[in-house]
Amino acid sequence: MNIDEIKSVIPHRYPFLMVDRVIRLEPEKIEAYKNVTINEPYFQGHYPHYPIVPAVLQLEGIAQTAALLLHGTYQGKEGIPLFLGIDSARFLREIRPGDRMDYFVEIKQKMGDFYKVNGQVLVDGEIAAKCTLFVGVKLFDQSEEHV
Repeated sequence: MNIDEIKSVIPHRYPFLMVDRVIRLEPEKIEAYKNVTINEPYFQGHYPHYPIVPAVLQLEGIAQTAALLLHGTYQGKEGIPLFLGIDSARFLREIRPGDRMDYFVEIKQKMGDFYKVNGQVLVDGEIAAKCTLFVGVKLFDQSEEHV
């Protein structure tokens, strides 16, 4: 899935789109990545003399990757992915300009319209962040107005 396909699936846009490409998509798991450049807007204010990717944006990247995975569950209907909760987030390595954040997300449990997923961010094969997220999809019926 290239950037145009990603943008057709999730509503996020620059500067908040945290996935550049999906390289593997299976029914229960996904692998994607984001290239980190010094031009990221958050580096202006987040440790500008030693730029590192904020932890919360690493989690956002995992959540967006999970949204891409769940797209197949509401294909054909209009909806948006929702980040509903987080458990057990750990940050094990800093991520700096020039790194590539490799996202790995796997569905662990389906609970009605909600999903429990495990996610990781790897850099050079080393775990930088890992967490368990709860995600869902808000489906719109034809009569609802939304932007």
